[in-house]
Amino acid sequence: MKRVVVGLSGGVDSAVAALLLKERGWEVHGLFMSNWEEDDDGYCTAAQDFQDARAVAAELGIPLHRVSFAAEYRERVFRHFLAEYRAGRTPNPDVLCNREIKFGVALRYAARLGAEAFATGHYARLVAGHAGIELHKARDRTKDQSYFLHAVQRSELARTVMPIGDLEKTEVRARARQAGLPVFDKPDSTGICFVGERPFREFLGRYLPDRPGPIESADGQRLGEHAGLSFFTLGQRAGLNIGGRPGRPELPWYVAAKDTARNALIVVQGHDHPLLLSPALTTGPLHWLARPRPERFPCTVKVRYRQADQAASLEPLAGGAARIVFERPQRAVTPGQYAVVYAGERCLGGAVIETVLAHAGT
Repeated sequence: MKRVVVGLSGGVDSAVAALLLKERGWEVHGLFMSNWEEDDDGYCTAAQDFQDARAVAAELGIPLHRVSFAAEYRERVFRHFLAEYRAGRTPNPDVLCNREIKFGVALRYAARLGAEAFATGHYARLVAGHAGIELHKARDRTKDQSYFLHAVQRSELARTVMPIGDLEKTEVRARARQAGLPVFDKPDSTGICFVGERPFREFLGRYLPDRPGPIESADGQRLGEHAGLSFFTLGQRAGLNIGGRPGRPELPWYVAAKDTARNALIVVQGHDHPLLLSPALTTGPLHWLARPRPERFPCTVKVRYRQADQAASLEPLAGGAARIVFERPQRAVTPGQYAVVYAGERCLGGAVIETVLAHAGT
């Protein structure tokens, strides 16, 4: 009997992944990772999540291992997270968390437990292609997590199983209920990978000091003061506290740019102001999950999770970077986030967004 280690988070998705693998005849072990130091601020749910994972393991009759990769998480994910915010960018720690922790140190830990495969409750599909494993979108488009998995090495995906990628979320909950799993109606978790749900401004303020500066309109009028560029992201509306201004239309303000040289936050009025729209971007080195393409080619791209696929063309640049040109300008494209590339159902890879063309003619 082949052994598989399932990353049991205490949620319904990983619980059903373990259930399905047991039904398929695998020798299933659970692995619970608590990789953020627990605190007493009322937001850390690791203790309850572990109890839920224990209850699932008991119901399924499988062993449960508990491990902390807190040091690795701090060094490989959270350190980069803070460095990006200090630089005025907006990172996505879940991508690095998958690459470095879940499909990095955790997968290797599973191998030390004698596993032939590592399994997760991700909504994505792994398909055997002519040239090796391929990452495809989940059947449930509203839950598809291929965006977060684009940076995982293909060699690690080849040692991975994602049993719920062909199921709708409603089917996952139904399977959990039928099997008597105690987490069948547990709400989905959100927030930062392993850090969880908490007031983000307050949390970030623990690690990044306030650095006040001006809030300015695109034509240079001072409108107010911000606490630090790190606490804002492009396209943001809430938290500006500048209200209306005489002589200006009664429209909401949005963050359009960060002038890091002057520590100034540039804002505009209107959800679709031209300064919020980007026809093109450049990336850092692409991580390919397919054969690298040396020539320009048509594709679709997501610049944020849950975004619909956007028609574009990708032009390879020197050093493995790329220039992506969209058929229709995209709103609030944000340096530090990821541009993830698709060909139909298949995820071809992705890269960090480095520079953004603000709007046509600039």
